[in-house]
Amino acid sequence: MPELTWPKSMYSAQGANCVYVAATPSGTVHLHESDDPAVILTTTRSPLLSLIRTLKENSQRR
Repeated sequence: MPELTWPKSMYSAQGANCVYVAATPSGTVHLHESDDPAVILTTTRSPLLSLIRTLKENSQRR
């Protein structure tokens, strides 16, 4: 696996409870939570965008 760059979102508060996202040139997207950075989820752009859209839609309904 290539060396990943894990930028912190500008929307994340200081401290814990942050989700970090790193993308590779091949299109693979890796995610990890600040509380347990050793656990890395792997996906691709399309399913991740679908998840984000769904989360946004559901949060606006509340």
